[in-house]
Amino acid sequence: MRKMLLVKEIYLEAFKDWTYRLLKKYFKAYTWFCFALLLIVIYAFIYRLSTGFAFV
Repeated sequence: MRKMLLVKEIYLEAFKDWTYRLLKKYFKAYTWFCFALLLIVIYAFIYRLSTGFAFV
């Protein structure tokens, strides 16, 4: 039983910081994706304004 507890402790210690790094990279990618989508929306809106699209 003691060996199992030691293996568990080593496992937890090894992967403690792993999830933080993964989440940090995920949120960076998500931020850039949202920023790109926002730029597309702004471009589409300006394009529609410049071509005289009726928003009514």
